Amino acid sequence: MRQAFAGHGASRGLALGRARVRLPHVLEMAEQHVPAAKVAAEAQRLHEALEAARSEMRALRVKLQGALSREAVEFIDLHALLLDDPELVSALDGLVRNEHYSAAYALRLQRDRLAAVFDSMDDPYLKSRLDDLDHVIGRINAHLHRSEPVPRGTAGEVLVCDNVAPSEVAQLLTQGVVAIVSSAGSPLSHSAILARSLHLPLVVGASDALSRINDGDVVMVDGEAGTVVVEPDAEDLRRYHQREQQEARERRDLERLRSKPTRTLDGVDIALYANAESREDVGRAHALGAAGVGLFRTEFLFLQRNELPDEDEQFQVYRDAVLGMSGRPVTFRTLDLGADKVDRTGLSLENEDNPALGVRGVRLSLLYDRVFDTQLRAIARAAAYGPVRVLVPMVSCREEVMLVRRRLARAVAAVRRQGIAVEAPPLGAMIEVPAAAIGVYGLLDAVDFMSIGTNDLIQYLLAVDRNNDALGDLYSPLHPGVLRLLAHVIRAGEESHTPVAVCGEIAGDPRMAPLLLALGLREFSLHPANLLELRRAIRDCRLEHLRAQAGKLLQARDRNGIERWLAAAMTGARTNE
Repeated sequence: MRQAFAGHGASRGLALGRARVRLPHVLEMAEQHVPAAKVAAEAQRLHEALEAARSEMRALRVKLQGALSREAVEFIDLHALLLDDPELVSALDGLVRNEHYSAAYALRLQRDRLAAVFDSMDDPYLKSRLDDLDHVIGRINAHLHRSEPVPRGTAGEVLVCDNVAPSEVAQLLTQGVVAIVSSAGSPLSHSAILARSLHLPLVVGASDALSRINDGDVVMVDGEAGTVVVEPDAEDLRRYHQREQQEARERRDLERLRSKPTRTLDGVDIALYANAESREDVGRAHALGAAGVGLFRTEFLFLQRNELPDEDEQFQVYRDAVLGMSGRPVTFRTLDLGADKVDRTGLSLENEDNPALGVRGVRLSLLYDRVFDTQLRAIARAAAYGPVRVLVPMVSCREEVMLVRRRLARAVAAVRRQGIAVEAPPLGAMIEVPAAAIGVYGLLDAVDFMSIGTNDLIQYLLAVDRNNDALGDLYSPLHPGVLRLLAHVIRAGEESHTPVAVCGEIAGDPRMAPLLLALGLREFSLHPANLLELRRAIRDCRLEHLRAQAGKLLQARDRNGIERWLAAAMTGARTNE
């Protein structure tokens, strides 16, 4: 019988498939002991399950490296670190060997103990790590009870669940899942961002999903409208096939834009740069006509390993990225560890009370002189092969930029002494701390360019964790305070002839293009997967009209007013009426 209900569209796309319902993860395991004679075998079974989960994460990371935005790799690495946590492993081992509990019941006990610790924390960011613990425990438990080494196929299925982790989104895609419907979640979560990068339809906040959808039901998912239809009728299927044909035409139209300029209707060229972290990303950016790499994430070299990369290893990666862009600039963001990006080498500080506001980004680099100098020398050496820029994350004051500039000058001098003729690369600052945005005029003489990291800037400015489902409606770029701060930074760049880009999530959203153009933005840096859609959106805009309407935009008093402006702009920018 046909049913229809709605959630929140989190990743555009239309999908039709059979439902695979996954009930919320709960370890419903009664207390169970094993005979003394079987304790060793049970402990061995536990460790085999742990190793199987580790191998699964390693294989997934290798398979997906370069194909995804950074969120997937970060969460894969975080889950891998939890699997290697000595306290978790030793506690589980002790429960089996000393208390003679079954491996499954030991998992439940340890999970409940750790959950109690997380729940007692005041910091909402640390509380949110309970989801990561549950996903890791769930992986171990699945391997304990798996009779076959390979899970059943999921190709052509729609996963219906309570929530989904970013690392799981990536894995489900490789298994052929065509869409995801979750009863919880936020359109601005890491999972949603990743789903958009992968063009995997996702509907979140569909509270009726688990109670109204059964295993095997045929489900039609519209990830843009946020609607779910169970057992669609003939009219639903007719609309589905019409949409399929329309989207196929749109994909063909987008492909024609590969070699087209990113130019508004009134003839103004806009620069589209790509975010990247691998050779594959760079190659894709080059093929799609990106103006360069606006953000190359260097931290992936430091994650999921036990030793620091040396100068030569870093140099080879940076050099290959520069060569891959064939003369177009590559912007290397210096090491951005900390918060939810924790490495195994010991650089990231453990047990910080509030890691999101802790020793991360440039603060961490300045704490480890030798590590930072090694990275700067590697970047300087790569500059001999093409245009390079250096971008510093988490800047909060002018003094930090000046310290980095002196370190960069020393690195360039050291490279020159090796007989390599290089010039000092342009130095830029990530504007993602509200103090840097508000005090941007004090930074202008210290930087050569700026890049606004809107993901963190919005989070810090609004005091809202974007991964907290309960606060999802509060985390929004369509907040008057956010827009006025963006306008302030962009205007400062215009007045001083300092290039300003936006490299956060909103830069890759075609629906936000008229708004950012109205505020004066001329450079966007985004995931390569969204580049053609953004190019099309910009080519449909009339910049003169948008700029004339910027005053009305900045006078909006609330989100509704901004959304009304945006709806009007998407029509008026084309017609100039």
